[in-house]
Amino acid sequence: MDNQQLQKLTEKWSMESFHRPFEHQIFFNSRLRTTGGRYHLNDHHIDINPLMYTEFDLANLRRVVLHELCHYHLHLTSRDYRHQSADFRQLLAKVGGSRYAPATSKAKARRRTHHYWYYQCTGCGIRIARQRRFNTNRYVCRRCGHHFVLKN
Repeated sequence: MDNQQLQKLTEKWSMESFHRPFEHQIFFNSRLRTTGGRYHLNDHHIDINPLMYTEFDLANLRRVVLHELCHYHLHLTSRDYRHQSADFRQLLAKVGGSRYAPATSKAKARRRTHHYWYYQCTGCGIRIARQRRFNTNRYVCRRCGHHFVLKN
């Protein structure tokens, strides 16, 4: 699918769902990674992540486009277009758009794996985990006063 086909589908879906024309541009933007689409307030064009179509199906693309069209039509009618507004949520539920885009293969993992430095007290044997390394000659255990050794 190219940008012209996406433009025609969006104009069709806008008339079917909102009974209003879509009079601006919609493009595929391959730089989008974690989001399904983006509505630009300044010039009213919409960017769509091409992975919403290539990794999923046309039905998923339709739900993402309807989500962005909700922002578009609410903004042009001077109503609250933000995600947390009641107007947006009601309109999104009415037209059947998706609230969240599915995770794509290019989306970064949400949780970072933390690297910890593990130390053990030479006196009492307590083990501690730290994100930052420290000088074992300078610091002592608060329980017994002995030094730590690095156990990585």
